[in-house]
Amino acid sequence: MEEDISWIYSLKTIAVVGMSRDKKKPAHYVPQYLKKIGFTLFPVNPSAFKILGEKAYSALTDIPEPVDIVLMFRPSENVPDFLEDILTIHPQVLWMQLEIKNNTVKEKAEQQGIQVIMDKCMMQEHKRLFGD
Repeated sequence: MEEDISWIYSLKTIAVVGMSRDKKKPAHYVPQYLKKIGFTLFPVNPSAFKILGEKAYSALTDIPEPVDIVLMFRPSENVPDFLEDILTIHPQVLWMQLEIKNNTVKEKAEQQGIQVIMDKCMMQEHKRLFGD
């Protein structure tokens, strides 16, 4: 039986690691969808100033307010590079998008009480749970 993740969509803020300015990439149109349905976004992309009208940050720890969800758009092998910052800001959820998974990071985050979702698209899951 699949775990109920619908509660995650009641959270309010998402730090999007690897958010893209390229409209064709999932790292752009997925956060755009999430913004449209009411989430506050904090793009984390050291090579951008603004994305989707939101100030971009170089690192998770640069975000000046608490974050409920860290949404990863980085390759699986790069996820450990963000672990220390994830543990520092301590979101309720670490969500790794489709094809992104790292069991070591999952285990360490869960040991700190962070819910971890791997290899799922946050936009697709929202549409599946709540419809378009």
